Amino acid sequence: MVGLGIPLAGLAFVSTLTMTTPPAPPPEEPVITALDSARYEAEEPAELVYAETPLVLVDAINPPPYQKLNLTIRRGDTLDKLFRQHALDLGDLAQISRLEEARSRFRKLKPGDQFEITHDEGDLVSMYSKLSLTSALKIDRSENGFKAEIVERPVEKRKRLAHGTIETSLFESAADAGLSDRVIMNIAGIFAWDIDFVLDIRGGDNYYVQYEEIWQDGEYVADGEIIAAEFNNNGRTHQAVRFVDDDGRSDYFTPSGHSVRKAFIRAPVDFTRISSNFNPQRRHPILNTIRAHRGVDYAAPRGTPIKAAGDGKVIFRGVKSGYGNTVILQHGGNITTLYAHMSRFAGVGVGSRVRQGQTIGYVGATGLATANHLHYEYRLNGVHRNPRTVELPQADPIDQRYRQRFLATVEPILEELEDFKSTRLASVAYSNK
Repeated sequence: MVGLGIPLAGLAFVSTLTMTTPPAPPPEEPVITALDSARYEAEEPAELVYAETPLVLVDAINPPPYQKLNLTIRRGDTLDKLFRQHALDLGDLAQISRLEEARSRFRKLKPGDQFEITHDEGDLVSMYSKLSLTSALKIDRSENGFKAEIVERPVEKRKRLAHGTIETSLFESAADAGLSDRVIMNIAGIFAWDIDFVLDIRGGDNYYVQYEEIWQDGEYVADGEIIAAEFNNNGRTHQAVRFVDDDGRSDYFTPSGHSVRKAFIRAPVDFTRISSNFNPQRRHPILNTIRAHRGVDYAAPRGTPIKAAGDGKVIFRGVKSGYGNTVILQHGGNITTLYAHMSRFAGVGVGSRVRQGQTIGYVGATGLATANHLHYEYRLNGVHRNPRTVELPQADPIDQRYRQRFLATVEPILEELEDFKSTRLASVAYSNK
């Protein structure tokens, strides 16, 4: 107890005093808590620990970070050149260039490619380069040199619904609806067999679309595929729903399972206007004589790609009198199509098989032509038909193997589209009150 250290002589003197004077009150003992006790007990050892701990241990636990560098490939650049410019170890580059994954990447370098470099005073620690939206090349230093691997870059697909009404043009309506050019071009592509988006569009036409947005690491990256769409044109309603089969092939079908595609597209070129229609009694602009115009002329800038109207085989490619540079395709059902006045041909020769939409040449003004345009003809059993009005053969409906699965998939998709339409129409009705 406190006070046990007082000398014995002092105790005798205190006893004498107590015989003649009242006893003094004992001194208050300090209250010592467990916390104080622990603090007192730890105080001296703590000073020893702090005094003996070397400051260099902090750096050993938290080493300084490596240097980071972003390299962007520009025209004429090589990785060897960029490594030299940034004082990076060329020996490290030689090692990673022998790795198969890295070698494949380095062979396909193009301007704009980027490499994220981590290094330690020039010694390569790691390298990272995006290969596509969903994959990247990753190289790391290991105990035995370097290792390379192709890693996934996960993406998230989010559904979005949108609506547009055409007042002046399809693209202006898309901008008002917050849709990108890519989405609106895809909508036009889906319905291109039924709607001429240059000549058939009317004010008041409208459309609804459900499509995917692609997000990565919480950020919007790009627009994805269209899931379903509806286009209301001049009193007619066209609907299409996307379906992907077991082989990964995708296509669009009507809700009943018929393909929205036809075996042929109406216009095999993105044109600005029709400069001359199908007309058996037309006066030729150069010869100034009545000469039947057995095709349609689509005015377009020189060099505009010309697409095959349908699957077929090239049976003629060359110069054909007043047609100039010409390609003729043979299709099934005894149908042929002719494409004239090309400025040049694409990489297809006689006997080549082509797919619908494949580029076969480019718009020009060769032969008897006064301006750049495509002259397009459609013949059935050797007889010219008006390409703009001839009844086009249908593409195949959905395969019977997938029909039930497709119909089950379509129902909830169209329900979502209908709910969106109802909400949209109710909102418009309320705002007009």
